[in-house]
Amino acid sequence: MSDFVLTYEEKVAAAQALVKQELERCVTDVCVTSSFQAEDVVVLHMVRQVLPEVPVIFLDTGYHFAEVYAYRDTMARTWSLNLTSLQPELTVAEQESQFGILNQTDPGRCCEMRKVKPLFAALEQYELWFTGLRREQAKSRAALQMVEDFGLPTGRYIRKISPLTEWTTKDVWSFATEQGIPLLTLYDKGYSSIGCEPCTSLPLDPNDPRSGRWGGQKQECGIHLQAS
Repeated sequence: MSDFVLTYEEKVAAAQALVKQELERCVTDVCVTSSFQAEDVVVLHMVRQVLPEVPVIFLDTGYHFAEVYAYRDTMARTWSLNLTSLQPELTVAEQESQFGILNQTDPGRCCEMRKVKPLFAALEQYELWFTGLRREQAKSRAALQMVEDFGLPTGRYIRKISPLTEWTTKDVWSFATEQGIPLLTLYDKGYSSIGCEPCTSLPLDPNDPRSGRWGGQKQECGIHLQAS
């Protein structure tokens, strides 16, 4: 990580240049994963400036806030998104019937079944994957790189691009405001990181934006961890 700090304008220019550079290398087999949180929407905006029809993958766990579904649908209509709402193998009712309320008893297994497994299977068809990850989001992301080769469970690698790696929350909000991008209304209620409703609360630690996830028991669902 560099010792000097980029200005907001430099970070925006670097992110946009990276997006353009990567899409010049590969304009097919590209996707953006989006939970429709602020960072993901900013990255999606940047990618769409170059590739308007880019496939957008949303993990529909069945446990999202009603506000997230409404916002997803509004943005899909407004931006004419090429959106795929990826479904897990089991419905919520089927999973709860077979295994009980896993988000309470075994949240790691719930994330594996409803997020990690479906996404990794879907990523097999792509070469380039854009994310909205930032280092500032969590200690577990401190070593995040803007470009990395990400290993899938099959042993195949995909090129993973995180243009906002060095951005702060303020940078994200500034860009969204400048570009006229509306953001999820849950932020207005004090949420700083938004996942499935049963596993998301207001932040427990004001200095840790992801402290409201999984009751503070863990930092990651498993999607952004390299397959073993």
